[in-house]
Amino acid sequence: MAGSSGLGGGAGQGAALRTSRAPLLLVALVLGAYCLRVLPGRCPPAARALAPAPLPSEPPSSVRRPGAPDLPVASGPGRRRFPQALIVGVKKGGTRALLEFLRLHPDVRALGSEPHFFDRCYERGLAWYRSLMPRTLDGQITMEKTPSYFVTREAPRRIHAMSPDMKLIVVVRNPVTRAISDYAQMLSKTPGLPSFRALAFRHGLGPVDTAWSAVRIGMYAQHLDHWLQYFPLSHFLFVSGERLVSDPAGEVGRVQDFLGLKRVVTDKHFYFNATKGFPCLKKAQGSSRPRCLGKSKGRPHPRVPPAVVRRLQEFYRPFNRKFYQMTGQDFGWG
Repeated sequence: MAGSSGLGGGAGQGAALRTSRAPLLLVALVLGAYCLRVLPGRCPPAARALAPAPLPSEPPSSVRRPGAPDLPVASGPGRRRFPQALIVGVKKGGTRALLEFLRLHPDVRALGSEPHFFDRCYERGLAWYRSLMPRTLDGQITMEKTPSYFVTREAPRRIHAMSPDMKLIVVVRNPVTRAISDYAQMLSKTPGLPSFRALAFRHGLGPVDTAWSAVRIGMYAQHLDHWLQYFPLSHFLFVSGERLVSDPAGEVGRVQDFLGLKRVVTDKHFYFNATKGFPCLKKAQGSSRPRCLGKSKGRPHPRVPPAVVRRLQEFYRPFNRKFYQMTGQDFGWG
């Protein structure tokens, strides 16, 4: 019995001991790579945010948003509240840039890191989630961004259960460009990956591999269709990742309108950084230099053969057209 389940294939303990260590090492490497690929990332520790005051001694909130859990609120300057708006997607669309632009607004308080509550850390509970949030004063908006929410099946239901009034922001980008950018990020973290073409298609230039996340994320219409089962279209704002680069003030202005905020962040806050290829924030008062996103932003893309790009454009075209119809916006991707 024991021998039949061993690596020796039933040859007994002696044969197993004589087995070369090379296959064992290969198995370990494959399993390690598999775990890194499929297991969810770690939840951010609450200690990285402002430490919450003990919940039992905190006074209850005098105002409760419809649909929000009735939890006690923190004492001290301002209160920790559940977000009233979320940037829910998409990865490599421009979500970090939008968040940093919005944080210029005095009435926006946003969590800097991605909490991944509604996809990875939901079992930690709403009290833990709220403990991560920055304190806000009356009239200020609490926000967070986690772009993987848009493609997480459980996220719309969970967010709706917390607050059916949630405002949802989706930053979208040409899905072909987005996929290549996604691959560039993967390649920077895991040198030696197969080529973009090998991952995007089965059997050379055969069927598109929709199981690959870099491809699947760009099927925006399919993901939105699931969200619309829980939220009406009026709860969404779709931001163009391309216009966020070409006209950051215009796109951020639309977001401020959607959030019910005065247009405080305007074109006077931006300049175009030709080296990075996207807008940066001008030097703020009291700062020694302008603010640009980190080195991981503006990363050069690997060269992808034109035939591969054309095949992906053809693949995405029906999804894009349906997305335009659903949102009432033509993003110009073809």
